[in-house]
Amino acid sequence: MELTRKLSNHNFKSFLWHATFLAFAKNFMDVDTIMPSMVVNAGGGAMHIGILTAIMMGGSSFTQIFFAPFLSNKTYKKKFLLLGINTRIFALLGLAILLLLLQGNQQIYVLWLMFFFITTFSLAGAFTNVSYVDMLGKSINQDKRKHFFSINQIVSGIIVLSSAFLVKRLLSWKDYPENYAYMFFAGGTLLLIASAGFWSIKEIAPSGLKISGIKAFFRVLQVELKQNKRLGYFLGYINTQGIAVSFLPFVILYAKETFNTQNADIGTFLIYKVIGIVLVSILVLLGATKIKYNLLLYSNVLLSLLLVSLTFAIKDLALVRYIFVIGGIVFSLFSISMNGLLLEISENENRALYVGFAGAGNILPAIFPLAGGTIINHFGYKVFFALFMLTISLAAFFIFKINCKK
Repeated sequence: MELTRKLSNHNFKSFLWHATFLAFAKNFMDVDTIMPSMVVNAGGGAMHIGILTAIMMGGSSFTQIFFAPFLSNKTYKKKFLLLGINTRIFALLGLAILLLLLQGNQQIYVLWLMFFFITTFSLAGAFTNVSYVDMLGKSINQDKRKHFFSINQIVSGIIVLSSAFLVKRLLSWKDYPENYAYMFFAGGTLLLIASAGFWSIKEIAPSGLKISGIKAFFRVLQVELKQNKRLGYFLGYINTQGIAVSFLPFVILYAKETFNTQNADIGTFLIYKVIGIVLVSILVLLGATKIKYNLLLYSNVLLSLLLVSLTFAIKDLALVRYIFVIGGIVFSLFSISMNGLLLEISENENRALYVGFAGAGNILPAIFPLAGGTIINHFGYKVFFALFMLTISLAAFFIFKINCKK
């Protein structure tokens, strides 16, 4: 069946429904502030933050290498999209129940139960994303994609900004662990409402590409790397610039140890992060037809370096919030540019595989946070931040080689 403009518009609205209610839920499960703050409150240190960040950022995306061959063999992917989001709902509600049942003498093993639910939540997200990108690419007309990413960001940003104030109130309303339990209950419920958008999607074009296992997947990757040079540079870009989105959880730990931050401070950091997301989303939306991906990519490298540099310089808790503004901008630019680039360098038949290939680009983002905990414990934050800056600087080379004209 042909993808008509009417069907494209219907799917556009369905994906936007999901994005809207996901935006309501995001603050209640924010990976840069809420999750690391919860772990710190549970007694976690630098190593635990490193493990958490590795799981939720690079590690979960890396598993797309294994999910992509399986999902590429499936003609239609809607049911797997629904399986993934329902698993994420289960994980959030499980985490909420764990926190409500938490007692003072249970601190020894509660961290590991937290990591179980967080890992389930993150892996389900990676599983869902393979089907999501594949269906998005073939369910919305090409001329509407950049607009979708931009509108998605700005609608999500405005809603997230509104709900951030509610999250801040919840953090201050109750003490740990009740405050976090209520937030995860709210997040799970909102994610359930968001899943209605996925139920509504009309999956038109079947996937014709078949991959028989992991070995075949890597053989195809080898062939694609030879035939599509930009794919290799794209993976290099993710491996370097990709670590920037895992920086803010370490800022949470740094601020806790340096300034003894409280629950209200975490809520403030979240609000300022969302301000950064909304700001860049508005600018990108206004210039969606004029702004080239190259400009977004290079700007993000410079902002990432500024993000880390400011962390060196700031000595006042009141100024830490501005780090989160820049962090929100960096996160938003990376999301818009990476998804857009992935759609540009892939085609309908191989798009699910390319999402899996992108997982190969998350090797360093998965390893770096794990190493970060060790580096911080033995050499301090300055050495860790310096390595961060050096790695991100290398992204400029890969951007130059990708040379995206759109």
